[in-house]
Formats: sequence, C-alpha cells, structure tokens
Amino acid sequence: MSARQPIVYIVDDDYRVREALQALLASAGYEVVVFDSAASYLNFNRPDRAACLILDLDLPGMNGLELQRKIAGEDTPPIVFLTGHGDIPSTVKAMKAGATEFLSKPFDDEELLRSVEAGLQLDETTRARFAELDVIRKRYALLTPREREVLPFVIAGLLNKQTAWELGTSEITIRIHRGQIMKKMEAESLADLVRLAARLGIEPLSSNTKR
Repeated sequence: MSARQPIVYIVDDDYRVREALQALLASAGYEVVVFDSAASYLNFNRPDRAACLILDLDLPGMNGLELQRKIAGEDTPPIVFLTGHGDIPSTVKAMKAGATEFLSKPFDDEELLRSVEAGLQLDETTRARFAELDVIRKRYALLTPREREVLPFVIAGLLNKQTAWELGTSEITIRIHRGQIMKKMEAESLADLVRLAARLGIEPLSSNTKR
C-alpha cells in the first residue's frame, strides 16, 4: 500500500458487519482498518493521511454520536454513519455535527461506496485547504510588527502616501514595508495579497476606522 493512500476506518461492534464492510472496501481497492469499539479507535495512532470513518451509531459504551463529539476538530475524517434502525433525531444530530452520510443497515453496497468516495474527496480537499493555510501562516510570521500594522492599509487599497499619513511616517518607508510584505507573503498581486490576508482573517481597514 502507498504511504499516502487514503484509509477507510470502520468502527462497529458487530464482527459480521465489520467483515462485510472490510471485504467490500478492500475489493474496491481501499486500505481498511477496523475497530470493535469507540475506545479502540481513540487509542489508535492515526497516520497523517486522508481518511473516511464508517461509524456505527449503536456502539456499546461510547456510542457513535458521543464518539463524533469526542473527536470533533480540524483533523476529524468525514463520517458515514450506519444504524440498524431509522432514528430521525439521531440522524439530525449527526448531520448537524458534520456527518457526511447516514445509512441504514442493511446498506446498499453501491451507495456505501459512493458515500465513502465522497468522504475521502472531502477530506482531501479539507487537508489541502489547511495545508495552504499553514503555509500562509508561516509567511505571515515572517512579517515584522510594523509590516503587520501596514498590511490592513495595503489590502484596503490605500496609496502609500495615505498609509504614511495614517501611521505618521514617510511615504518611502511605507513603500519599503509594502515591498517587503508582498515579498514575504509571496503575493503575485494586490488581489492575491487580499486573498491571502482573508485566509488569515485579516480585513482591509474600513473607512470608519481611519483617523
């Protein structure tokens, strides 16, 4: 198996379901890791790879919804819930908490495979987005405190002389700061810099905040 191949995790206390799911997913070419409880999944050291989690709702001990809440966070893989009965309230809770799909047992093989593929694609996209954000954060960390102060003025479209007046410094100083910001942030244009700043949650200086 490739070191970067996506993984499908199965958490179900019914060994027959685990075996059926593992055989189905393996035949479709997926790498599969199975668990018989929420605790065993939590104790597993997950590799840093795209994944999808097939999770039984009715687990003994910590149930599926409780496990979903427990692992909620940026690195939580998309979840496909399985249940042996139609439970509308649980379905609503699971979907609101971010579940990708909610399927009833006995499940349709093709529907489950489509759900898993959708979950893996979603996780790939999410991971790429967070990887890009991490790169942007590292670039931003290279800015000096003064350059960080200048950045909101730049992305607001203010001229160098306007920013210089706002910050009580010279136009040439702002020009230098602006050049350093563009270089360190690796921005190809002002529009690109605005996009990068938006990813960091930095907003342009609004008119009502100008002195």
